[in-house]
Formats: sequence, C-alpha cells, structure tokens
Amino acid sequence: MNMIDHITIRHYEENDLPSMISIWNEVVEEGIAFPQEECLAMLSGRDFFASQSYSGIAEEITSGRILGLYILHPNNIGRCGHICNASYAVYSQYRGMHIGEQLVLNCIQKAHDLGFKILQFNAVVSTNLHARHLYERIGFTQLGTIPNGFRLKNGQYEDICSYYIEV
Repeated sequence: MNMIDHITIRHYEENDLPSMISIWNEVVEEGIAFPQEECLAMLSGRDFFASQSYSGIAEEITSGRILGLYILHPNNIGRCGHICNASYAVYSQYRGMHIGEQLVLNCIQKAHDLGFKILQFNAVVSTNLHARHLYERIGFTQLGTIPNGFRLKNGQYEDICSYYIEV
C-alpha cells in the first residue's frame, strides 16, 4: 500500500510539538524554501504554532509518527483579511510520497471552513519545482515572478513566484 493510505491529517496537539519543531527546523536549516533564518526552540515553537489560525499535522496512523505539517494564517488584515497564507513542511525522508499534496488539500478545506476566500502564496522559490508543479496541478494560478526575491542560505538569490486559489 501507498504511504498516503496510512496517514491522517489532524490538528496538532501539545505532544506533537517536538516533531513539528524538528520538521520546521529541517526546512529552515536547508535554507532553500522558507524565509525564516532562525530555528524554533520549544518555547518559541509552542508560541509560533499556537498563534496560527490552524496548525495541522500529517500522522502515520499505525506508528503515530509525525511526517509533515502545515500552518494557516491570514495573509493580510482588514479589507484583505479574507486572504490567507500557508506553509508546508515534510520530513526529508518522507518527501515524494504525496504527503505534501494531502497537506495542501486539507489546508484548502480548512481555509474554507475558517471563512477565508483565497489562499495566496507570496514567495514560492522558483527552483522549488515539486511544490510549484503540485500547486499548479491542484489548480493554483501563478500571479507573477519577483526576480531575486529569495536569498538562499549560500547567499545566492533566486526568483520567487506568487500563487493563489479560491477556497
């Protein structure tokens, strides 16, 4: 059976935090996808995930192992507060197993449930081809490209692409 048949996406719990922080920090340390440069510690991670409109995790059903996560929050305020933003992370050893796709699909539904109208990604690194192909396959529309909008960990710059989908 496929790994996707053995996972559930659910709201995080306090005991999920060590795995969530580890997954998040792995992506931050890679320096090729998230804009953050500082890793999360237990206290900052607890505050960070609690401050989101929703923080979901992908859990392998039989083992209880946390494989990935997403965060969902407003992209703006006031008259643009109906637009949300999200970030996704999957442990590197589980990438390529369609876990990210399940996280994105769950996030779209959760955004709708929370009353958001649009899910917008501000800064998808242009070389993150797996994410870009996934978003386009699901139905996201690319809005444009910002040249040299992302500074990689090695100091080089890459373009960023913005995407949106109505939820």
